Amino acid sequence: MKKNVLIIGAGGVAHVAAHKAAMNNDVLGDICIASRTLSKCDEIIESVLRKGHLKDPANRLYSRQLDALDIPATVKLIQETNSGIVINLGAAFINMSVLEACLETGAVYMDTAIHEEPDKVCETPPWYANYEWKRKDRCAEKGLTAILGVGFDPGVVNAYCALAAKRYFDQIDTIDILDVNAGSHGKYFATNFDPEINFREFIKVWTWIDRQWKEYPTHSVKRVYDFPVVGPCPIYLNGHDELHSLSKNIDANSIRFWMGFGDHYINVFTVLRTLGFLSHLPVTLTTGQEVVPLKVVKALFPDPKTLAPGYTGKTCIGNFVKGWKDGKPREVFIYQVSDHKQCYEEVESQGISYTAGVPPVAAAMLVAQGIWDPKTMVNVEELDPEPFIAILDRIGLPTEVKEIQPGGQESFDGSVRELAQELAESTATVTVSAANPMIALAPKSPKN
Repeated sequence: MKKNVLIIGAGGVAHVAAHKAAMNNDVLGDICIASRTLSKCDEIIESVLRKGHLKDPANRLYSRQLDALDIPATVKLIQETNSGIVINLGAAFINMSVLEACLETGAVYMDTAIHEEPDKVCETPPWYANYEWKRKDRCAEKGLTAILGVGFDPGVVNAYCALAAKRYFDQIDTIDILDVNAGSHGKYFATNFDPEINFREFIKVWTWIDRQWKEYPTHSVKRVYDFPVVGPCPIYLNGHDELHSLSKNIDANSIRFWMGFGDHYINVFTVLRTLGFLSHLPVTLTTGQEVVPLKVVKALFPDPKTLAPGYTGKTCIGNFVKGWKDGKPREVFIYQVSDHKQCYEEVESQGISYTAGVPPVAAAMLVAQGIWDPKTMVNVEELDPEPFIAILDRIGLPTEVKEIQPGGQESFDGSVRELAQELAESTATVTVSAANPMIALAPKSPKN
């Protein structure tokens, strides 16, 4: 059993994780929040205390300054804080440095996203094989538990895949992971998590179809699906972290990921990308100064944490699974709905950060209790999903399971047609005003 948690990072997801860890510190012990900017860590602690979320005041909640790319410094901090569990919620660029520190100290390692190198985007699948899985043998040799991608997607959706295989299907045909945010933050344009990481995800689309990797242009395949609670939303075929492990660990013919984007998002994204502002590679200005366009865009955008107070609406994320049970076709939608306003009222966060920040704490609780402790490197779908989902139900992310009539009106068809046909239908129409850009966000007039 492990106790004492080191949370690395001080963004929106770390904010939620700190609240939830404090609310369960009778299980988790001391909690240290570490980041390059100490004041951000202290702001999180102030929020936790303001909401009265420190369950056991005998256990510490404190902050430390850390550059997590500095492996010796991270090793020293793990040792000084006597942390048995490290939850890495910093930028994806630090994953391997933090993992190396855990390998040296024996602390359990967790993260919520696949590792990235600054000069590479959307790497050749399976992406995990390029970095994380190369260290799997070392984790096994040392008996080190490393749980990869334990946010919501990746994370909870991986557990939903494992649950589908365990409880609902004898044989799975397709899994379509659907992620939609039907909320409104009131800004002209903003991303719900780190803009740099957000935009890097959408450079190209790698998806798993007919048991092989296929590449498609970004936002080239569009569907509209009528989601529970949030209603009809446009969604686009995208690549995503979880596909890179699910393709290996889940026996299914096709596993695809779809994300919701409104027409306004598509419009702004397309203009930025076309003009080169989303490039992750440096350019030289006429002054001789070198800048990375994507980092400039990030600096201009609102901090995702600042969106929380006025955010309204709901999110819906889940897995639409098709296959067979007892010789009969079956379709099931396993999903979770969160409300932005309720998330803010509880932990002073918006819903996207909430859905990503709660799961690593649930996983840490399972590790602390000795329920999840594989003593090697695993992705979430390799672990028993039921105790994980049970804790999520209790601490803020209740799961719903909906039976769907096979081929009926509520069914989802994720099969991809010829690209020319898909491109013709993947359009976005936006009305804008040069004098008042917010017109682009105005509700459309009802049709007569």
